[in-house]
Amino acid sequence: MIELKHIKKGFGDRVVLNDVNAVMETGKCNLIIGASGSGKTVLMKCMVGLLQPDDGEICYNGNEFLNMQADDKKEIRKQIGMLFQGSALFDSLTVEENIMFPLNMFTKDTTTQKLKRVNEVLDRVNLKDANKKFPAELSGGMKKRVGIARAIVLNPKFLFCDEPNSGLDPQTSLVIDKLIKEITMEYNITTIVNTHDMNSVMEIGDHIIYMYQGYKEWEGTNKEIIFSKNELLNKFIFASDFLQDAKDMRMLEQSGKIDNNRDMDKLISNE
Repeated sequence: MIELKHIKKGFGDRVVLNDVNAVMETGKCNLIIGASGSGKTVLMKCMVGLLQPDDGEICYNGNEFLNMQADDKKEIRKQIGMLFQGSALFDSLTVEENIMFPLNMFTKDTTTQKLKRVNEVLDRVNLKDANKKFPAELSGGMKKRVGIARAIVLNPKFLFCDEPNSGLDPQTSLVIDKLIKEITMEYNITTIVNTHDMNSVMEIGDHIIYMYQGYKEWEGTNKEIIFSKNELLNKFIFASDFLQDAKDMRMLEQSGKIDNNRDMDKLISNE
């Protein structure tokens, strides 16, 4: 669990985060959504320690992170896995060497032990036998899966994903979403996902925080978001007529007015 208490952050006269309070829950996909400039990326950077908030507290499993001694912060960082927006693989290293990089930095395992762990996580992301490939030989989806493998190789308690579906086609995005969800539940990780992808919101949004101009404007689940009356949230999530119609249909379905897909098809055909 990660708890945010009254987080504030500004750059010069511009306030980017204004009194943000939230709890990122263990075993769930915690999504941070919002338009560009809403503060979601800055919030994630504060959580992982890349930026220092001007005020507030960030607690990892009850331990206040911001004022820790350097050695204690290092121990917390060992428990953090990070999936970067562009995967951030080293072009000159093979898949195996990329995934082994955190093991080389943070463990004293033998080469045999490290290779065993690399093969375990490669198998978990369905990339068995891809060890000797270079990033240039991989598709976008494969690169993301290598990034996920590297992020979980140290068995982290906390997984941060920055725009995991950026640059991927819709079908591949669903595969990555499913994989993130499965790993979160399997290893009981606290997963934080920074995303613009509304498919991700609806598919894996166990806990969603909507940021607007530095404030936490709304908080809830992917089921609750359908019935939200928050106008700013609805304009952001259901911006197009198509998505608004989809929301209306889902509301009718969940309220029992549409019992199944046949009734929904009939309703659409009558319009």
